[in-house]
Amino acid sequence: MTKNKYLSLAIITFITFVAPAIGSYATSFFKEPWYSEITLPSFNPPSWVFAPVWLILYFLMSLAIWKIWANTFDSKLLKIYFVHIFFNSTWTVVFFGFHQIGLALLNLIIILIFITILMREYFTKDKISFFLMTPYLIWSSYALVLNSAIFLLN
Repeated sequence: MTKNKYLSLAIITFITFVAPAIGSYATSFFKEPWYSEITLPSFNPPSWVFAPVWLILYFLMSLAIWKIWANTFDSKLLKIYFVHIFFNSTWTVVFFGFHQIGLALLNLIIILIFITILMREYFTKDKISFFLMTPYLIWSSYALVLNSAIFLLN
């Protein structure tokens, strides 16, 4: 990864946004009619909510790790972040592509573990990065509850 601040921000943001690109592909080709036919909980948000929420979250995630990278050049933490992004991108493929609700739930637990690890490290290195990850932790926790409910209902 480059030590040029703005180039590294662009690279990190690009790599981060590969995750939703993969997810968008899986969703667009494999979501329907399966998703319309499963039982969803009453607190399932409308589909239009997900894109803007994730757009913001991916940007905040990118900014958080970039601040850490720009200040510490911590390659170990950057690698953990990118492994986390891998699991983040695979959730959509597992859930919408393979229709494996239980496996997606396990994937989400792994994502939450990574978020916790990252936030713990961020807290010691850069408090702003820690707080930038908070909405992601909250949304992913909500996603865990939602995924669990879908699993139990189906």
